Amino acid sequence: MIGIAAMTEAADTLASRLLADEQQRPAILNDCLRMIDAEVDAKGGLTGLAIKGGYKVVQAVKPGFVREALDHLLDDFVRRLEPFWQQHRAQGGDPRMFADALQRQAGAVADALLGLTDEKARRAKNPTVKSAYDKLRPQAKKHVEEAIPRVGRTLTPHL
Repeated sequence: MIGIAAMTEAADTLASRLLADEQQRPAILNDCLRMIDAEVDAKGGLTGLAIKGGYKVVQAVKPGFVREALDHLLDDFVRRLEPFWQQHRAQGGDPRMFADALQRQAGAVADALLGLTDEKARRAKNPTVKSAYDKLRPQAKKHVEEAIPRVGRTLTPHL
């Protein structure tokens, strides 16, 4: 017979914490949108101008596109982060410290998340969106790695 503690542990997935309650989803999306806006706003230099320009192009192509895309990708992003959550919890990590766990593995986390967006971009139908992604992708890993602390801080309150 499986004990209650084992059953609780088995059910402790990132998906169960972030995606199980549909009423929590709008708050997570709002926080993620604020995180993305903050990351874009924080970029400087020529690369920052390109990122800000690409972001504005995507927003102009279809108002609400970023939120819609994020809503569409959220479940997949959570699945991509699940191994990091499982590793963190297996090592006795406190859910409130997940941001630190992600930051320690920023390169691997970035690769996991970008693998998903690369797949989506390859299948994109909108040539403007695809072109913007293709122009930004060469520097994407560096920028995603830089964003990992914010990603962690954004998700932590929802855990």
